[in-house]
Amino acid sequence: MALRIGRRVCMGMLAAAAAPLPARAGEPVRIGLLHTASPAPLYIAQGRGFFTEAGLDVTFRFFEAAQPIAAAAVSGDIDIGITALTGGFFGLASRGALVVIGGGLHEEKGYQGVAILVSRAAYEAGLTSVDKLPGHSFGITQYGSSFHYMLGRIAEVEGFDIKSVTLRPLQQITNMVAAVRTGQVDATMAVAPVARPALESGEAKLIGWVGDIVPYQLTAVFTTRATIEKRAAMLHAFAAAYKRGVNAYRDAFLRMGPNGQPIRDAATDAAIPLIEKYVFTGDPDAAAKITEGLGYYDADGALDVRDVIAQLRWFEAQGLVKGEADPKTLIDTSFLPVLPAT
Repeated sequence: MALRIGRRVCMGMLAAAAAPLPARAGEPVRIGLLHTASPAPLYIAQGRGFFTEAGLDVTFRFFEAAQPIAAAAVSGDIDIGITALTGGFFGLASRGALVVIGGGLHEEKGYQGVAILVSRAAYEAGLTSVDKLPGHSFGITQYGSSFHYMLGRIAEVEGFDIKSVTLRPLQQITNMVAAVRTGQVDATMAVAPVARPALESGEAKLIGWVGDIVPYQLTAVFTTRATIEKRAAMLHAFAAAYKRGVNAYRDAFLRMGPNGQPIRDAATDAAIPLIEKYVFTGDPDAAAKITEGLGYYDADGALDVRDVIAQLRWFEAQGLVKGEADPKTLIDTSFLPVLPAT
């Protein structure tokens, strides 16, 4: 397997190289994902029959945190996962168990992905910007989580030591938001739809967006080495349908008008029910929560390979992944395109 990283990627050549091979009709595929709006391109691909047209019978398996998705892939409970890359994930990948095959959410400047929240009391006491986080408590799911990583990268950019922040592992995102709303922690992070109720109630204050400070590959598509070796045709079929879902998502939510504001039109209206089926079901404000809180996906589900390697090296530097893994063993670019290295 070759890891292809260059200054420019010829999407046409990659598309031809990754053309789907025939999969068995209705071949079962179990996809592990968080029960949030973040994997919206998958909901769109399912709702519009892209997976069915690719010869796949897709079932979603929902989880409440990222690390259990990686564990489920290793145990054989799912075939494909999409979630944040964590220290636990890289530990499994470095031992040859898991392989990243495509891009998911990409924190991007100007897009409201992950919000940095502080409690009302902490804000009123002076915690009004990210550079003032030292000396405060910060809620994360677990050590080695994507939230731990994001805070670490923010600390580097803002010039403070992450050890100056007291990390409070709270296991679940809902616990993190509840803790900042009640003042049990001074700060935390959450994707926009999850953060918005706390902001609207005044129980939390917004001090920044992760993508404006640290653009990075937040989530990625992955599978196991065994699945690549035994079910490559299925993965190519999945990749073709996934690309269609990503591009339909981009057409519905990521187009910008000349005023720099997102375009909301018939494509948006058609996509919202496909997402609402899985999140915010029955919520009278579902449409607003969906349109205001969806993050950025690169065209065709392209992967930011260089950033994935940077994440791996950060987790290694923190002692959360042992040794120094070879990226060639944990990234496979034969299914979905990669972003140009800049």
